[in-house]
Parts: sequence; structure tokens; C-alpha cells
Amino acid sequence: MNRIAWLALAASATLWAQDVKRPPITGVAHIALYVKDIAAARNFYTGLLGYQECFDLKNADGSLSLTFVKVNDRQYIELFPEQKPATDRLNHISIETTDAEAMRKYLASKGVKVPEKVGKGRIGNLNFNVKDPEGHTVEIVQYMPDGWSMRDKGKFMPKERASARILHVGILVGSLSKSMAFYRDILGFQEFWRGTRDPKALSWVNMRVPDGTDYIEFMLYKDLPSETARGTQHHVALEVPNMDASLKWLEPRAKATGYSQPMEIRTGVNRRRQLNLFDPDGTRSELMEPRTVDGVPPQSSPAPPPIE
Repeated sequence: MNRIAWLALAASATLWAQDVKRPPITGVAHIALYVKDIAAARNFYTGLLGYQECFDLKNADGSLSLTFVKVNDRQYIELFPEQKPATDRLNHISIETTDAEAMRKYLASKGVKVPEKVGKGRIGNLNFNVKDPEGHTVEIVQYMPDGWSMRDKGKFMPKERASARILHVGILVGSLSKSMAFYRDILGFQEFWRGTRDPKALSWVNMRVPDGTDYIEFMLYKDLPSETARGTQHHVALEVPNMDASLKWLEPRAKATGYSQPMEIRTGVNRRRQLNLFDPDGTRSELMEPRTVDGVPPQSSPAPPPIE
């Protein structure tokens, strides 16, 4: 190939990369967790929190591969039997797009390592996985009209359940700048709040999906906790309209299911009332009201991140 032809090809490739548009990212689809004891986990998520399992998948030998705990028609908590004890309980997080193939091409144009093609999952939805800068697996999912999610639309959602919406998922972040380059600059997430426990170093950054209202919470650490101490950081936040009513609803269920940890309503740094519950593996479910206690949005902290 001569130099002129090569330059033309390079220019064409550059223009193609610039022309690739990001399809909408509409929400947080699920958080997937490893659990040591599936029966104990079910007692927490279905017994205490009141959710239903909508479907599960089996391995070739008939053992459980994973089970889907339904929060609403577009959001789940997936439970996987642990592969190794004393390890991180987070399997992956998932975000929803309207066009998985367009997202695959877009991410490839931005230098993100993607599979050669979008796969169709065992429950009939289109999906593929990428890695974020911290090594977290991020599943990109597109719900299909003939997939199990839409097939069972409106089902497996009892009125009496802890929450009807995953407000956010929380993930550990070491380098804020690297995570910003991925979630903000490439995926288009929008920062809307920063908070801190210590004025010397930032603790949290909240990043909203570009085409919806769900968000991902960065849990910032200079020294990441050990794998057995990440349950309070890797978490799922469940929106509730009234925390007092939620506590009143939870108390008899806690007694019935043997849940004995304290259930205390507290006001967080973001001035929203919240209540923390912990599954048998220590993973936190954070019940949270959607509004601040006084209706005024919290101010962002000017503290520097532990690591840029």
C-alpha cells in the first residue's frame, strides 16, 4: 500500500471512530453477587426483603448456576453460588442500553476491549461484558421482546416487597481519574454529588446514567479493603418512599426470618434517611429515601480524592 492510500485509510478510520455514536444508557439493570449459602441468601432477599425469584439457570450437572431475584421488570439482584470462599462478593454490575451492538461498536471506537460480537444470553437478552479501570466486570444488556425479562413483564413482583426500584449500586474505586475517564468520558455518566466522611479526602462520587435517573456510587479508597471486608462498600441501594413505614414493615419479617442485626434509621452525609441491612455474606442493602430531609439538595464536598 502506498503512502497516499495509507493516509486515506487512516483518515477514513479516524472519521469512522468520530462518527460512532453512543446509544442510550437508560439505567442500572442489576447487581450480581456471590453467596456462600444459597438457602440463607434466599431467606434474606425473599424472606426479609419480600422479593421473588423469577427464574434460575442450571449448570450442566444440574447444580445452580445463578438465580434472578426480581426488583422490577428491568432490575434484578442476581445470586451466584460462590466459586471460592473468602473472596469478593461482587460478581458484576450491569447497565441497560437500547442497542447492545451499537454500544459494542461505540466502545470499540473508544479503545475499550470488547468481544467480537454481542451474545444472546440464556434468558434471551442481548449482552456482553467489558472491564472498567478497577477490574469490575460491567455487563451491557439490551432487553429483547422475546427474552424472559419481557416475557414475564408484570409478574413476580409482590406488592409487599422492600422496594420497587434499585436506586444505585456502589462499587470500590481506587483511582478516581481512571474511573471518570471510563464512566464519564466514554459512557457519558454525569456526576451530581461528591461527599466525604473526612474533610481531608473524598469518600463518594455519584454518577448518574446519561439517559435515566439510576446511578453508580464510587466508593473511594486509597488502600482498598481486603476481599473479605468489601460487603459494606459493594452494595445495592433500594429506594423507599418512607423510612418509618419501611422499618415498621421490616420488623415482623426480621423476627420471622431470624434476622437479628440492628435496624436503625440514620441520616447520611447526603442528608437522605437510610437504613442498612446485611445479607449472610455481609453484602449491604441500603434502603434510602429519594429526597433529603429538608428537600434541599446536598452540597458537594471540595475535598480531594484519595488517589486522582
